[in-house]
Amino acid sequence: MSRIGRSPVVLPTGVQVEIDGSLVKVKGPRGEMSRTFLPVVDFSVENNELVVKRSSDEPMVRALHGTSRTLVQNMVTGVSSGFTKVLEIDGVGYRPDMDGNNLVLYVGYSHPVVFEPPEGIVFEVDTKVRQVKVIGSDKEQVGQTAADIRKIRPPEPYKGKGIRYQGEKIRRKAGKSGKTKK
Repeated sequence: MSRIGRSPVVLPTGVQVEIDGSLVKVKGPRGEMSRTFLPVVDFSVENNELVVKRSSDEPMVRALHGTSRTLVQNMVTGVSSGFTKVLEIDGVGYRPDMDGNNLVLYVGYSHPVVFEPPEGIVFEVDTKVRQVKVIGSDKEQVGQTAADIRKIRPPEPYKGKGIRYQGEKIRRKAGKSGKTKK
């Protein structure tokens, strides 16, 4: 049996779960989320914990058991505390800025790049350390938005300039070397 699927999802105070067949709705202080799962997994709330059970031991059902539990855990965490992804901008003259809700990036192009946040996403910019925080309640959406911002100017391997995740290691390459005598 899946170790991840076996462990229950603890519901923090202020989080309510509604189960309607294969539809799971989670409400909390940061909003509301819902997701439809395949009917091979069953959800039940017992003692302020959400328990995920599977219907059989087929390989596909076993795979969905742990995945479904993790998706519900991410929904519960999202509506209670939310998710954050931090991006660092490195390069001479590279900097982030805010224009209302929009993120404005000056990253070496002839024009500033304006990035509008999708619904449910908020940006925080720290101009002194050149960091952008992507904040939201949906883990998948936060990660995708951060990846889209990074795609504007990915880090290059020679000088390391560009937009990267916090803590990401960039493999550096040696530049051109002078001619050697034979």
